Amino acid sequence: MKHVTWAILFLTPVAFALQSSGGGAKDGQRVFRLNGGDVSYVVGVNDEGELQTVYWGKRLPESQEFQAPKQRQGLASFDMPVNTTPQEFTGWGGGLYLEPDLKITFPDGNRDLVLKYASHTATADQLDVVMKDISREVYVKVQYHMDSATGLIRRSAEISNRTGAPFTIEQVASGTYNLPRGADYQLHYVTGRWAAEWNLQQQPIHGGKTVLESRRGTTGAQNNPWVMIDRTGDHDQDHGDVWFAALGWSGSWQIAVEQDPTKGTRITGGPNAFDSSYLLKSGETFQTPYFYGGFSSNGTGGASRLLHRFEVDSLLPHAPHPKLRPVLYNSWEATAFKVDEAGQMALAEKAASIGIERFVMDDGWFGQRNDDHAGLGDWNVNPKKFPHGLKPLIDKVHSLKMDFGLWVEPEMVNLDSDLYRKHPDWVLNFTGRPRTEGRNQLVLNLARPDVHDYVLGFLDKLLNENDIAFLKWDYNRNWSEPGWSAVPVEQQKNVYVDFIRNYYDILQKLRQKHPAVEIESCSGGGGRVDLGVMQFTDEVWTSDNTDAYDRLFLQEGFSYAYTPAVMMAWVTDSPTWVNQRSLSLEYRFLSSMQGSLGIGANLNKWTPEDFAAAQKMIAAYKTVRQTVQQGDLYRLMSPREGEQAATESVSRDGKQVAVFAYLHSSTQMYPYPRLYLRGLDENAMYELHPVAGKVNEGTPVKATGAYWMHHGVDLALRGDFQAAMFTLERQ
Repeated sequence: MKHVTWAILFLTPVAFALQSSGGGAKDGQRVFRLNGGDVSYVVGVNDEGELQTVYWGKRLPESQEFQAPKQRQGLASFDMPVNTTPQEFTGWGGGLYLEPDLKITFPDGNRDLVLKYASHTATADQLDVVMKDISREVYVKVQYHMDSATGLIRRSAEISNRTGAPFTIEQVASGTYNLPRGADYQLHYVTGRWAAEWNLQQQPIHGGKTVLESRRGTTGAQNNPWVMIDRTGDHDQDHGDVWFAALGWSGSWQIAVEQDPTKGTRITGGPNAFDSSYLLKSGETFQTPYFYGGFSSNGTGGASRLLHRFEVDSLLPHAPHPKLRPVLYNSWEATAFKVDEAGQMALAEKAASIGIERFVMDDGWFGQRNDDHAGLGDWNVNPKKFPHGLKPLIDKVHSLKMDFGLWVEPEMVNLDSDLYRKHPDWVLNFTGRPRTEGRNQLVLNLARPDVHDYVLGFLDKLLNENDIAFLKWDYNRNWSEPGWSAVPVEQQKNVYVDFIRNYYDILQKLRQKHPAVEIESCSGGGGRVDLGVMQFTDEVWTSDNTDAYDRLFLQEGFSYAYTPAVMMAWVTDSPTWVNQRSLSLEYRFLSSMQGSLGIGANLNKWTPEDFAAAQKMIAAYKTVRQTVQQGDLYRLMSPREGEQAATESVSRDGKQVAVFAYLHSSTQMYPYPRLYLRGLDENAMYELHPVAGKVNEGTPVKATGAYWMHHGVDLALRGDFQAAMFTLERQ
């Protein structure tokens, strides 16, 4: 039996309980309960054989029992029970008007699909409930896995075709999360575009449906596959019930947030059905991507801290102990395409002098790549720029006690390339139609087995022949003309799934063959950031916008869904190309030190004072790196709410606190607002260490956690674009 696999993930065991209720096993009514962290998730099979949500929220005592759920009757003939019952996974049929989890077209034109409970299996960490259509041999295994530490649920579904004939999956989701009925919910999500990603949005949830999506072939920056829902009258950073969901899929995707006729709220997520379908042959199974859900009773800050903890401990490569991000230097802004051996060696010497740990050579090292019009697809080292290959440069970098990284863009091709001249059929295209270029390039059809093998082959060869520790994997345009004429017409829309499946497969095989190599997901900024790609990559590129003030907004939005442990944040030149804004080097460092620090400035133009300042700031960052990247993040003040911004990171063991504060502009001699810290041990003593900026006179050097949280600390920030940093060390 062919098995279509989209993602691989291993989680820690979780407490599981099965309760039989009502008539018990003989009449098929059952209740299933998952416990993890401070969360309980309960589903049941109702009297009609539907899989129904019973409870999702704060963890309940083990002694609490649940009755089997009852199908909820519709309010009128216009809203049949299938539309008012909070089902976990629903086929399109039987009068369903809400967003379905699965829609199928059968060879005879029938499109009705009604799923009923068939069986279940349960282990220590997994619940699988098998649903079957009422007459056809279509089976859906609804899969649940809960993380024991955070209470995050991983949902997915496996569709099996045992009908004896192929059918077409017109729409599929990984599942639906249902919230308790209520009229006071509000939705949080992020929107953006290139150089302006991660804009936080919020809106009340009303009757109807809000659809967040990408139709671009990949994740996209316009929306990100993450949502958070809280109540309008009871919420802030640290208080209130919050539910959140994130889709682990790097292709076209959709999350629908819908209020049903009884004011129940549903969150359905999966691949985007627009222009997409999947021909599933008899005997085949189709695995959906993972759809993660979580709950926190500790506000939006508590919700994001749970998600960060899950990502670091259970999702990233090498979890539960992913490597800390090294401080890197990238040569792009210094040299652009004009890379050569001597120039890169000179930059490497300068980078090593300030404490850089990883030197990354960017675009321009391969083929006839002298600008962005040529060379993509020809992954041979340019002999004019590097007459002896990459080894002399790599050896030089290693002699300076740094490891070596390289930029690649494997899924793209220029028309002016040997690869395209040899294989023009390898790109996404519709026969006889124009081939729309973006950034002077086309998208290789990674769904094709020969393209998959070519990309995996040249990357494997590159890593075998060179001591490369890091790949910056870029992706600089979205799809157009997504045709695949090499397969039968009825299979051509499979391209949306098979492309991403092969992308994941290449990443996975590279990691298996080269386990020490680290990979960054980059897509013209934050265009491919999601919980799917994060299973295979060690870091993500947040945005091409490296303006240090703009980054306060971008990084805050990013942090609601994704951990600072993967958030690349570069120090680049001033004034910035983005806004022509001039900012001090110290301010630029303090902005970037909230994430995974990198340097992208042109070191050839730095003064001795710049090198001295950078050396000091990088040394300071290394002392708080683990706290910033893998600790608990508290948002003390948001840049969206005024002239000030501040964040606090507390180490996992509670021994170190790192605080960053920023001032846009002073007005009318008002002092900087007092900072009230969070997450400390009230009875422990903490010693304050200023790193940059000043605290007000009279601030104690040592004080209790209660003092720092309830009395607070005042900073001497005044002027325009000022910043400060201090640490607290528990005594």
